[in-house]
Amino acid sequence: MDWNDYDAALFDLDGVITPTAEVHMRAWAQMFGDFLRGRGISEPYTDDDYYAYVDGKPRYDGVRSFLASRGIELPDGTPADEPTDETVSGLGNRKNVDFERILQDEGVEPYPGSVALVEALVERGTKMAIVSSSRNAPAVLRAAKMIDYFPVIVDGTVAGERGLAGKPAPDTFLDAAEQLGVPKERAVVFEDALSGVAAGRAGDFGLVIGVDRGVGPDKLLANGADVVVNDLEELVS
Repeated sequence: MDWNDYDAALFDLDGVITPTAEVHMRAWAQMFGDFLRGRGISEPYTDDDYYAYVDGKPRYDGVRSFLASRGIELPDGTPADEPTDETVSGLGNRKNVDFERILQDEGVEPYPGSVALVEALVERGTKMAIVSSSRNAPAVLRAAKMIDYFPVIVDGTVAGERGLAGKPAPDTFLDAAEQLGVPKERAVVFEDALSGVAAGRAGDFGLVIGVDRGVGPDKLLANGADVVVNDLEELVS
């Protein structure tokens, strides 16, 4: 790719800049595993469920999507629900408690290849933003010592405050590009989730780059990626 064709880079966070997608996967598996066992359901929650129903989506949407796949209906509740409440919001909050515990206990280091690309784009003068469904994006960026690179962060909290639809809708990416003052045609989207590359394609951005951290290149391409890489260092000229 020729970076002269683009003025902005819009990065998903978990699985693109930091390996916190793995932490999210573990937290989802802990929460859904406990929930299913508590209901006496023998069919386990798997990594395939994560990629199909949860990955890249706002937290409560991920809960709804997985429960629907198992034919389970729960009341939505409210974001103020306790993690012990058997509501969509309660389960989402329970997952977040598990995520914060793992993050605090183990910390997080950014992908070296992602750091290399970000630093190269800083030198080039490319504008950058984080676009994440997670409500933990600022905390993760601070833990990874990467927050100063990104003057614009559109995360789950910002999306909720602004009434922006979550991925696979393109709204959060479009909002980030607007805040950076860059036309969408001059912006590159970086995503590792199927819902994320679909959002990039739906927004008609200049380029959508899929980062294969396990979902598979064929699925990323089929859902909207123009190019798939295994690591962002591949894009450092």
